[in-house]
Amino acid sequence: MRALLPHLVGVVVAGVRRVGSTIRVAAEPTGERGRCPRCDGESARVHSRYRRQLSDTAIGGHPVTIDIRVRRFFCDTTDCAAKTFAEQIPGLTQPWARRTPVLGAVISAIGLAVAGRAGARLASRLGIRTGRDTLLRAVRAIPDSKVRDVRVLGIDDFAIRRGHIYGTVVVDMTTRTPIDLLGDRTADTVATWLKEHPGTEIVCRDRAGAYADGIRSGAPDAVQVADRWHLWHNLAEAVEKTVTRHRADLRPPALDTSDVSPMGQSAGAEVESDRRLAVRTRERYSAVQQLLSHGMSLSAIGRKLALDRRTVRRFARATDLDELLTTSASRASLLDEFKPYLHERFNAGCTDAARLTREIVELGYRGSDKTVRRYLQPVRAAHEQLPSPPVGPSIRQATGWLTRHPARLTDDDRSQLDALLDRSPALVTTHRLVHDFAEIMTERRGSDLAAWMTAVDADGEPALRSFVRGLRRDLDAVTAGLTLPHSSGPVEGHVNRIKMLKRQMYGRANLDLLRKRVLHAR
Repeated sequence: MRALLPHLVGVVVAGVRRVGSTIRVAAEPTGERGRCPRCDGESARVHSRYRRQLSDTAIGGHPVTIDIRVRRFFCDTTDCAAKTFAEQIPGLTQPWARRTPVLGAVISAIGLAVAGRAGARLASRLGIRTGRDTLLRAVRAIPDSKVRDVRVLGIDDFAIRRGHIYGTVVVDMTTRTPIDLLGDRTADTVATWLKEHPGTEIVCRDRAGAYADGIRSGAPDAVQVADRWHLWHNLAEAVEKTVTRHRADLRPPALDTSDVSPMGQSAGAEVESDRRLAVRTRERYSAVQQLLSHGMSLSAIGRKLALDRRTVRRFARATDLDELLTTSASRASLLDEFKPYLHERFNAGCTDAARLTREIVELGYRGSDKTVRRYLQPVRAAHEQLPSPPVGPSIRQATGWLTRHPARLTDDDRSQLDALLDRSPALVTTHRLVHDFAEIMTERRGSDLAAWMTAVDADGEPALRSFVRGLRRDLDAVTAGLTLPHSSGPVEGHVNRIKMLKRQMYGRANLDLLRKRVLHAR
């Protein structure tokens, strides 16, 4: 029995028996004296005895109950407020506890690992009788360790309720462990936490302005480090807008010399359609900006121009006209990926739009048959055959080629990229600027950032110049991110772990329980 229950120290086992599925262990204390919990004085005068039943860890899948005849002593200290006290056996009993510390630690570990309902099912299979609420109370009762001074911190936001409520996770970047969860992501909350925990020298963060303000207020001497992944992600978005702006260059030369477009319309009709869209976008942008300058609200502008409020808001928030034109041009049709199939079937003699719609629905098309009819109508009216479209890269593919490390490009990708650069001088400049920024980032040459931004101002596309304007607003943190070895990688890992814990608790956990699991589960 000692080998199975090594924590039975300070007692002598009087007997072991099995009652149903439960193993009951009878024990009695071995010491002759007790220590008063109030005055810490010892006493040997026994007042009375009573029976305590403690649940303990299971043996062979069977629950274990320890029956102890505990003594109550008289306190012999004259000035002690306690007249009598119950003895406690170190490592085995605690005041008012109905389980041993060993079992309590096991229940806490199960609660941290798998939470309530799943934890209760696991505990039952292990021979531990406990409920989901007991597991959650055990997790909430785990004491927090004191946060020591942390030299390098990492902070990032996470969704408590996606789209509505967000919190902040604080990570010790030296040990890569989370040390706190905050209830929101405001600058005041971050500043208050930093003031309560001084000593921070470096803080890794994303590009959020609220965190920048909070760090400046709470730890003004700390160096802020912008995360390199977010910098590269923002650059890739700017490159994608640039590729979209020059999407005509993605078409192979054979398509440019053809009189008929892949859609069955003339190339001149496509150009005319794009021109009308650009004119309309320019007129709407000018009208919205003019009415905003006169102090009109978004709803009033929508009523005046007969536009939806969301459309007005998009035009009002746009930094320039190029952003709107790029966004409009990048919209894809649900029919795009099925057009080669329609071309092949139409040329084979199948011109029934309803039949073609049914066929592409089986291939995954989710649009309406009206879209297919509108697409085929010009061809049917002109009695023309749809030419087989030449294979050209998509905007996503071209963006990937421009932003990927050259060593990771396949031979086919490299040849297509070279052909694309031969057709587009603007993308040649973009490719060169992206390559230069990648070298600055990988080689930690933050001192060269100013020269790179000057080159972008001189030769870069509008999207890249917008990216540079964002860098200048956060220049110190960006320069530090491109110079120092620190990054927010461990913080992003803990954000993913928080998502896993939330899903494990079906998204119904309060912040206090989530905080315990994040900080204490390993």
